[in-house]
Amino acid sequence: MPRIVRGGLIQATSTHDGDAPLAEIKKAMIEKHIAMTEDAAKQGVQVLCYQEIFYGPYFCAEQNIRWYETAERIPDGPTIQLMCETAKRLGMVLVVPIYEVDLPGVYYNTAAVIDADGKYLGKYRKHHIPHCQPGFWEKFYFKPGNLGYPVFETAAGKIGVYICYDRHFPEGARCLGLNGAEIVFNPSATVAGLSEYLWKLEQPAHAVANQYYVGAINRVGVEAPWKIGEFYGQSYFCDPRGQMLKVASRDQDELIVADMDLDAIVDVRNTWQFFRDRRPESYGAISSTDH
Repeated sequence: MPRIVRGGLIQATSTHDGDAPLAEIKKAMIEKHIAMTEDAAKQGVQVLCYQEIFYGPYFCAEQNIRWYETAERIPDGPTIQLMCETAKRLGMVLVVPIYEVDLPGVYYNTAAVIDADGKYLGKYRKHHIPHCQPGFWEKFYFKPGNLGYPVFETAAGKIGVYICYDRHFPEGARCLGLNGAEIVFNPSATVAGLSEYLWKLEQPAHAVANQYYVGAINRVGVEAPWKIGEFYGQSYFCDPRGQMLKVASRDQDELIVADMDLDAIVDVRNTWQFFRDRRPESYGAISSTDH
């Protein structure tokens, strides 16, 4: 019997301009995502991922300490506690990206993974932090991740997470494969222009090189007051052969749903023996600090 898992991705516009009251922004975005999560449950989704820092706009378009107030503890903060309750109520695995405060003044871009019984399993902290181009001032907000590349055993399979800018780095994607990931989610916030042509190139390449499924999520819309560009949506699932299973629209709130046969991973790996034929003893330059 094929081991079929139904996955879902939510891409969404921001409900408020970035200069609205922070508590109002967060409340509205959480309510929007809860409603879409309930719709996912009605469609039989077993594992669902939200977009990068889902409960607000992409505030890295400016450098303002105001946004530090939106960070929460994981798992003890109110948003992750609510999502644990939601996961249990709906019987769904949730991947929930939020802004994390670890210590006073120490913040991470993090995704919590919650099992279908509501149990918090752990978190992934974004490793690669950009600080480039007008509007991507992430080093002002985030410390680089320090928890490695964990893979979580869930009711919907072995789940890994990569976040946004991470997708440009194949090394972590390979680590997730070696750690046993069957599905890797990449919640993102990326605008039209420089990196758009890479959106459907890099992550299917990771899926092929590491022979797992990828769920890539991007938000939609133009966010005021910054207006750094159009978040162009087009969230998608692709399979271990790099084939698109489902692609979302460019400009609308949307839940996309796809069925993934996790047993197909074995078939692909038995055909393309990339893990057998890799030569880690020859790759020392990759981890050298001399470059």
